[in-house]
Amino acid sequence: MSSLRNALPRRAHKERSQPHSRRRFGLLEKHKDYVVRAKAFHQKEDAIQKLREKAAFRNPDEFYFKMIKTKTVKGVHKLESEANKYTTEELMLMKTQDVGYILQKLQSEKKKIEKLSSVLHMHGLDSGSSSKHVYYAEDRDEAREIQASVAENRENPTSEDLPKDIKRKIAVSYRELETRKGRVKELEKIYMEMAMQKELQKKGRKRKLREDEIVEPTSKPVYKWRQERKR
Repeated sequence: MSSLRNALPRRAHKERSQPHSRRRFGLLEKHKDYVVRAKAFHQKEDAIQKLREKAAFRNPDEFYFKMIKTKTVKGVHKLESEANKYTTEELMLMKTQDVGYILQKLQSEKKKIEKLSSVLHMHGLDSGSSSKHVYYAEDRDEAREIQASVAENRENPTSEDLPKDIKRKIAVSYRELETRKGRVKELEKIYMEMAMQKELQKKGRKRKLREDEIVEPTSKPVYKWRQERKR
């Protein structure tokens, strides 16, 4: 009998929505929403109460070593500088990993640009298309016939002849191509800067060249390393 009762269709009870006169207050809060909000409120209240008790029972003569390494700036605790936290070898390893990651992203973007350009070129949508097909003829009359047939059969569709959805997809592809090219330029710039910083961290005497010593003027700094004899 119970299985038969479960097989019968039942009415789906819907939750009450926000009255139209109170729509400006957003969705109507249910009991489960109130429970979550009340728990969060009481947790914050308990945390504040514990901090107040901790401040009330604080020992003014208490000392711990972190007092030496920190200071209070406008009521906010500031740690001392951690510039020398890592050794030179650790910094070189992290710099190498960063340069490797940038190089990987740069190669990935270049592959995507090449793939997208090949797709546009294959469909005859690339403006820089330079594909050629060589035909051979016995005389001038045959050459004229071949030229006329090729012009009729292989006429590339213009942008006016394409449907609207195809035009939209082509425009999106060209925008993506330009965006990726700009991203490649930025990644190349970042890669060159990081590679230069990595080389400057290596051992060896070096100096920054003056403007009159630079053969090809550039806005970026140019360094020269002293030649060392290798064993």
